Amino acid sequence: MSERIFRIAIDGPSGAGKSTIAKAVAKRLGIDYIDTGAMYRAIGLKMLAKGLPMEESPALTEMLAETEIDFDSGNVFLDGEIVNDRIRTQEVSKAASDCSALGSVRAKLVELQRKMGQAKSVIMDGRDIGTNVLTDAEYKYFLTATAEERALRRHKEMLEKGQESDLAKVLEQIVERDHNDSTRALNPLRKAEDAEEIDSTNMSIEQVVDYICGKVGA
Repeated sequence: MSERIFRIAIDGPSGAGKSTIAKAVAKRLGIDYIDTGAMYRAIGLKMLAKGLPMEESPALTEMLAETEIDFDSGNVFLDGEIVNDRIRTQEVSKAASDCSALGSVRAKLVELQRKMGQAKSVIMDGRDIGTNVLTDAEYKYFLTATAEERALRRHKEMLEKGQESDLAKVLEQIVERDHNDSTRALNPLRKAEDAEEIDSTNMSIEQVVDYICGKVGA
């Protein structure tokens, strides 16, 4: 790839394969995959380390003002320190979920995500990347598949991990998550006007990756 800076935004419903595809595209193009979930984990880890309650407070505002998160070569950096393993504990998972509901945390992370997108070529996936975080991204995709196909993929994934799974129940959860994501008040899931929709129902991961990389010019 040339030295030009470009941003790729991938949005879409739960189970569409966004993260898997975003990571594969990043690897092929030699750019950084911005794991937005890992960013919430990093904030959760720092709040736990400082003993801050999972609520808005002056101490949280002060902490966020002096927090830096970045990604490089697959590593997650929190204030200049690699925290890959430390953010993957159950305690941090809960803290990440709790702090993601705080407006000040969401605002800080969107600010950091935009800052990364200005400094280097990145790919990000989520529910509102193209509509809220990287509204000026050069490449925007809305990745979807039928609810039945997404449920089947999730069902197979759980079985492969040795977990119990009821396909009908998984489908019910997917449909409920779609409804919640698309009707929430703050930055609901929707296709950006300038995003290209990719229906991956009958496509393999490799085919979707090939398609996106072909569009970017790799």
